[in-house]
Amino acid sequence: MRCLIGIDSVNPDLVQGAVGEAEIAAWCSRWLAGRGFEVHHLEECPGRPSIVGIFPGTGGGRSLMLNGHLDTVGVAGYRGDPFAGERPDGQVLGRGAFDMKGGVAAILVAAARASAAGLAGDVLVTLVADEEFGSTGTMEVLRSFRADAAIVAEPSELCLTLAHRGFAWFELELSGLAAHGSQPERGIDAIAHAGLVLRALDGLREQIEAGPGHPLLGHGTVRVSMIRGGTDAATVAAACTLTIERRTLPGETPDDVEDELRGVLEAIAGRTADFRFRLSRLVARMAFEADPEWPIVRLATAEADRVLGHAPATRGEPFWTDAGLLHEAGIPCLVLGVAGGGAHADVEWAEEASVLQLTAILAGTIARFCA
Repeated sequence: MRCLIGIDSVNPDLVQGAVGEAEIAAWCSRWLAGRGFEVHHLEECPGRPSIVGIFPGTGGGRSLMLNGHLDTVGVAGYRGDPFAGERPDGQVLGRGAFDMKGGVAAILVAAARASAAGLAGDVLVTLVADEEFGSTGTMEVLRSFRADAAIVAEPSELCLTLAHRGFAWFELELSGLAAHGSQPERGIDAIAHAGLVLRALDGLREQIEAGPGHPLLGHGTVRVSMIRGGTDAATVAAACTLTIERRTLPGETPDDVEDELRGVLEAIAGRTADFRFRLSRLVARMAFEADPEWPIVRLATAEADRVLGHAPATRGEPFWTDAGLLHEAGIPCLVLGVAGGGAHADVEWAEEASVLQLTAILAGTIARFCA
């Protein structure tokens, strides 16, 4: 794990000029090849490789995919050396220790340990680029590879994450008419119209929160994350643009929430003269929900119970992971990862004991699922 933390893999889509995943992907490729895995190098986007290591089974068994991402967020403002991998008091420090090089380390060791014993089913290790921005790595993997089930080792405090929210981002462009600030009645103020939108979205949020919540995820959310408009202090704004984020629950599709937003905007237009808008969907990802009765969930639960000495907690996450893509592709999956903290923060750490425990849980699950 210390070797992984020592390799800079900051996502260049987040930090201009960052190095990306090439070096860490090469390191993982060598590690897997040295332990008998067939290594496939995927690189539709130059300089942004993802790695698939396959240990073929003897035949007749189920295949299991283990998924982890190689990229990290940036290190600006990080306190101390983000690549040192220091280990004080049972913690491993460094950028990506928690999110998610601790999980990647557990995947590598568990897959090699379980496969070496001989299994009927294939073991697929998918170590991907770009999860922190666009998830292009997992999407590229899924165009060529499938499995009967999957485990995503995003950090989960050794709990079984069986659901997480989806999200959709929209850009809303409001068109007005410029006029001199001393005579605002001659213009159409797009910023004033943005105020109408903000109030209407408050009403939508209240409506969302008044409905029944999901048992693991609570309610969806809606908010404006960015707003820009106007040209100078003396001119009525002819345009204003808002970025809207809608976090979704299982069963809510991107089309559903886009229709919901359009309904809100059309209602404003119906009662407001000269309200003109254009709504565009930027990115949308479906929410994820596992069935507790899936074999992979039952086996991971049993192995966690064995290793931890107690039944693992189950939970949902407010954020999105690549498990959403695996689930959408028809692969039963769950999220199970290390304990620690400081994801995206100025100090990040993983609890060393949890990395060892996760390794044991994954190795046992692989052995039983692929037997």
